Formats: sequence, C-alpha cells, structure tokens
Amino acid sequence: MSEEKITGPASYFPSIEKKYGRTIAEWKAFLRGRYPAKHMELVAMLKDEHGMGHGHANALVAHTLGEDKG
Repeated sequence: MSEEKITGPASYFPSIEKKYGRTIAEWKAFLRGRYPAKHMELVAMLKDEHGMGHGHANALVAHTLGEDKG
C-alpha cells in the first residue's frame, strides 16, 4: 500500500516549516491573531513581516481560511 500524496496548499507545509523555522500550527495562530484581515492582506503580512515567498504565504492563508470557514 502506498500513502496518499498530499496535494493542494498542505503540500507546501513541510517546506514552510523547514524554511521559516516555525510549525504550521504557529503560523496558523499568527494568521488567526490578525483576523478579520482578508486573504491578500494576510499574504502581504507574511511576506512583509516574515520574508515568506508568495506561494508559501498564499498556501498557508488559503488552508487556514478554508479550515475556519467550517
């Protein structure tokens, strides 16, 4: 049996943790602490305040907002 391949925004998570030195849970807590900011505002915060690349920031924001929509 093979493991299912992770796709979508979560596929970025291992490289985000490795490159930026925080767990995904820490990044999600950071984002949730800045609500009610909108998607692109959150992406800009990650890029400007933490030097995160656009793809990583966008994936993290999309996944977090998707979870919180219920």
